[in-house]
Amino acid sequence: MKFTYILAGWEGTTFVSRILENALDRDDPLVIPQGKYYLGDAGFMLKSTVLTPYRGIRYHFKEYTRRGPQNACELFNHRHSSLRNVIERTFGVLKKRFPIIASGIEPHYGLETMTDIILVCCILHNFLCGVDNNDSLLDEVDNELKEREEHNASSSQLREDDHRIGSSIRDSIADHMWRDYQNS
Repeated sequence: MKFTYILAGWEGTTFVSRILENALDRDDPLVIPQGKYYLGDAGFMLKSTVLTPYRGIRYHFKEYTRRGPQNACELFNHRHSSLRNVIERTFGVLKKRFPIIASGIEPHYGLETMTDIILVCCILHNFLCGVDNNDSLLDEVDNELKEREEHNASSSQLREDDHRIGSSIRDSIADHMWRDYQNS
């Protein structure tokens, strides 16, 4: 539950896919190591380095309570959802730990200062993760995430070439997971 890359300074209403595209195209870009992938929700573009869930396939935990995954796509989405949950929890803990960045009140600082505050909060969060396991904070965040889970739906236009490669990678991972799942 630590941050590995921080790009602060965007408005809260900006689409995450636009921010990611900027992070990948900067002079000091976000570098996704070969063979590694970032997980994105349905609001992200499926790319060779950013894997999104299969659309129109069961995704959220509650959909698996009555029966387990029935095919490779469902298993992939189920595991993707499990990992995305960690990401959502991390942001929840950060905002609980440092209410200044979660406040709905208009900031009293300029953009540069607010950007610095976010960076410092993320750095402190990473440090605190190593020295302070605050389970009550995690429980509080988990309860809030359960309440918000129903409201996660968005779409974006996909780029064809990278989408095709990302789709192939995702299919390969899903098929591998499914074979392992069936054999265990």
